[in-house]
Amino acid sequence: MAKKIEESVDELISEIERGAVRLPEIQRRYIWNSTRVRDLFDSLYRGYPSGTILLWETDDKELPLQDMAIEQQQDYPYSTRLLLDGQQRLTSLAAVIRGKPVIVKNRTKPIDLLFNLEHPDDLDIVTEVHEKGPEAKKGEGRLEDEADATENELQKRLNRMTFVVATKKLERLPQWIRVSEVFKNNNDTTFLRQAGVKDFDDPKYRRYTDRLAKLRKIREYAYRIDALDRALSYNEVTEIFVRVNSLGAKLRGADLALAQITAKWRNSLEKFEKFRDECKKGGFDLDLGSVHLRNMVVFATDKSRFGTVRNLSKETLQKSWRESCQGMEFALNFMRGNAGLESPALLASPFVLIAVAYFGKKRDYSFSTEEAKQLCYWSLLANAKGRYSRGSSETILDEDLAILHRGEGVSKLLEQLHRQVGNLQITSEELEGRDQKSALFKTMFLAFCAAGAKDWRSNINIGKSLQGNQHRLQFHHIFPQAKIKDIYTSREVNDIANLCFIAGKTNRQIRDKEPKDYFPEIIDKNGLAPFEAQCIPTEERLLNRENYKEFLRARRILIAARLNEFLEGK
Repeated sequence: MAKKIEESVDELISEIERGAVRLPEIQRRYIWNSTRVRDLFDSLYRGYPSGTILLWETDDKELPLQDMAIEQQQDYPYSTRLLLDGQQRLTSLAAVIRGKPVIVKNRTKPIDLLFNLEHPDDLDIVTEVHEKGPEAKKGEGRLEDEADATENELQKRLNRMTFVVATKKLERLPQWIRVSEVFKNNNDTTFLRQAGVKDFDDPKYRRYTDRLAKLRKIREYAYRIDALDRALSYNEVTEIFVRVNSLGAKLRGADLALAQITAKWRNSLEKFEKFRDECKKGGFDLDLGSVHLRNMVVFATDKSRFGTVRNLSKETLQKSWRESCQGMEFALNFMRGNAGLESPALLASPFVLIAVAYFGKKRDYSFSTEEAKQLCYWSLLANAKGRYSRGSSETILDEDLAILHRGEGVSKLLEQLHRQVGNLQITSEELEGRDQKSALFKTMFLAFCAAGAKDWRSNINIGKSLQGNQHRLQFHHIFPQAKIKDIYTSREVNDIANLCFIAGKTNRQIRDKEPKDYFPEIIDKNGLAPFEAQCIPTEERLLNRENYKEFLRARRILIAARLNEFLEGK
């Protein structure tokens, strides 16, 4: 069934570049971020094991393939080896060792790692630091917070690390060198000179050269490979792929479902990705598996579970995909046009889109004025209350789908939501202790936008799509963290009632000023309207630090009233 062999990292990378190792359509795309790549190199540098590679050797030239995330020759003349497990590791190694960017969603992104020549000897001590690698999309899924970094602590932690994701600041330090450059150049002179080593007598000479040699030795790491037999069919290989990844819990259910779907419906991945990209152009960059494929399964089975995919025929998959695209287009247009929700960052869960899409299908996309208003109210309220974040999301979605499958309407959906959360009204007590991760925070933003909230400096209406560093929206601590973090708990400091929305430049100009100091200037210029639009009390007594908790209580009452007004007005 499978022969066991070993090949070095360098040999495998060369095969990938030549096109001798290719990626089958059943595989997921490259998804690792730079910190995962950093950790892989750190593990290999320490000599830790790095798992096995699963390949299938086949002569079938008609199998549907997809491009890997790194450049490959497309006309390799010999039999192909298809990569079933190990794509993320080998792609990452190839990108860094060859110094080439990865290609993800038609965008090229470099993976730049730095190596610390002065790393501590006690490599058994693993340090970690949160970083934004080049793959991070700024502001995606959240609104930006103002910077509040403790730079000295961060630098100390970085100095304890062996590998980091590159930053311009670290690159300027002599002991940090680019990993890709080390692999490109076997001569140590450049790196030693950069690190200030001038001759052989320097005590750092031997230590640095030994470490550079150890780093380059990663190319010699021998991966154990399970090579599946040529005699196996594509369906058998797909089954092996699914079972291997199910047992190891390496892939999400959506990834395994995609493998099963593409095995039955060959060359379908291109269709799926094309529709996903069309939605992205419209402002909704939604996950292919957990949203679009799940929506297809819902349209095929009236339920959300991926476990049913293996029982669906190719014809059923094709029909349900066409219908699910129509449904998703309806849902996106409805949420954008009726609910005013223009970005997935404002969704507590994308499952609300699937419910709206399915409801559209069941009603043949025809709604009365009152029904459309009710659907808008339910979708926003379910989003605000975190309907699909309270327990098993799939189970809750299936409950709503069952209601719609029976032909029942929004009133039944609201009854179900009421049983789950109790009071459908939003209370001030419900806001207590919530922060920017809360679904209510997203709804607060929508309500403030609807109330005409503007940036305090430019008077431009706040919105998620504002462009440029000056105008891009950030959430702002009304009472700055630096002024109250020693007095109140972190939960109190980051309470939703201490947050509002202003542009980046305005936020930077205010910096650590207390509200009693910067409010008067804004009021003199614009009156009370900027604060009233965001439910911010301006009573002088409440703007002092010692009355901070009272300020929070007063603002929560105002916010709750605004949220209910906004939801019921829709």
